Amino acid sequence: MKVGYAMNLFGLMETSGSAMQAERMRAEVVAANMANAETTRTQSGGPYRRQHVVFAANRGAAGFADSLQAASGIAVSGVPSALSPTDPATVSTGVHIAAVVEDPSPPLRRYDPGHPDAGPDGYVSYPDINPLTEMVDLMGATRAYGLNGSAVQAEKGMIASALEIAKT
Repeated sequence: MKVGYAMNLFGLMETSGSAMQAERMRAEVVAANMANAETTRTQSGGPYRRQHVVFAANRGAAGFADSLQAASGIAVSGVPSALSPTDPATVSTGVHIAAVVEDPSPPLRRYDPGHPDAGPDGYVSYPDINPLTEMVDLMGATRAYGLNGSAVQAEKGMIASALEIAKT
């Protein structure tokens, strides 16, 4: 049960879980980019286009203080600004993938007249994918995933401690 602005431990787990799902998807997109770094022809006809993941905040149900503020129009005092959203009808409860978008940068052109996808001038269009950039993105996704996993483990420990305190 959520009380006012205080997020319970299970809510924290949901937030970390949504972040882990988003980072897993980010890692999959990076892996697809790396796998298609030399793909010169796709079903749409051109070279593969690098993909980017766009994250967005989830919105959840408002708490009692939010409802009171919305109904009365009076600001509730004592509520930290980080927990008081600009829209009183919603509070942030995690993250999700808003979109996977294509990179608008033009393809790289390499001279290779023997390639089956070479144009009349002998140049082939390749995806503009830098393996170093992709590795940095993959490391970032892996690190964020691991940190959220650690947060879930810490939350589990807090729940276990709370249960032990409740026993006494």
